[in-house]
Amino acid sequence: MTKKIAILGASGYTGAELVRLIATHPDMEIAALAAERKAGLKMADVFPHLRHLDLPDLVRIDEIDFAGIDLCFCALPHKTSQEVIRDLPRDLKIVDLSADFRLRDPAAYEKWYGNAHAAVEMQGEAVYGLTEFYRNDIRAARLVAGTGCNAATGQFALRPLISAGVIGLDDIILDMKCAVSGAGRSLKENLLHAELSEGYNAYAVGGTHRHLGEFDQEFAALAGREVKVQFTPHLIPANRGILATGYVSGDAAQVHETFAKAYADEPFVEVLPFGQTPSTHHVRGSNFVHVGVTGDRIAGRAILIVALDNLTKGSSGQALQNANLMLGLEETAGLMMAPLFP
Repeated sequence: MTKKIAILGASGYTGAELVRLIATHPDMEIAALAAERKAGLKMADVFPHLRHLDLPDLVRIDEIDFAGIDLCFCALPHKTSQEVIRDLPRDLKIVDLSADFRLRDPAAYEKWYGNAHAAVEMQGEAVYGLTEFYRNDIRAARLVAGTGCNAATGQFALRPLISAGVIGLDDIILDMKCAVSGAGRSLKENLLHAELSEGYNAYAVGGTHRHLGEFDQEFAALAGREVKVQFTPHLIPANRGILATGYVSGDAAQVHETFAKAYADEPFVEVLPFGQTPSTHHVRGSNFVHVGVTGDRIAGRAILIVALDNLTKGSSGQALQNANLMLGLEETAGLMMAPLFP
């Protein structure tokens, strides 16, 4: 039976990406689209690239009848998302794309996001949405919290290695290059073409990026001890994509073997031959992750490079992958499209 889907926050980049993916899904139908500031408009007015689709008009959230909805994607800003989700029907399956349920400790959420958690009573039921590592929990979940796009990229680079104990835990360095769409669709001066193009810059330098909360939480759970990575993101003049370069202590060949074993059966993770490295060009517009490993001239060091599309595998594609599991559908449904190139 076709599953009825609602998308809240449909006028943002992740909302539009969800529409693009679900449009060709064999078992889903978009039944409701909400966007508070764009309510009353057609989706084609907001995103002309979707004008060929027969979609419901955008409405306010309180206008949606959730009685006939099988699953709701919540693509709203953090803080707003918890307040909305708290008031949704308790039997409704939800995939939240915001940061509001990613951190299990409400105090950690307040530390990284600057406001008290507004739905603490729901935090305990939320499952962390990194599909490849929480698949069984996601299948049984009612509420799934999608990861941060940077957090997902870093975890694809490091989780198997921490679990296998093949790298040192006290000298991990993550350097990320992040496309501008990761900052959302709101108007920001530093994202104007004249401000961003023809250059790139580091931001959240010195351990202030909010996704460090996810790294701290997840890596400590894997290692059984505190793991603090050194992480610096950089904003690049590109629309889509994240490229993470990790520097770790460990045998490079063993690191590559660990990746190959960990991801052997994963439909969306491609481990490149040893010595080859990926590009954001090779995953653009897709739900695939490419992982590369090479050695370094310094003995006992390995370099990891991971590429994914922040709007697809880093957000909306991951959300759809989780929704497929929650609804008992084929995990890869609607997600096997080839990357766009060039």
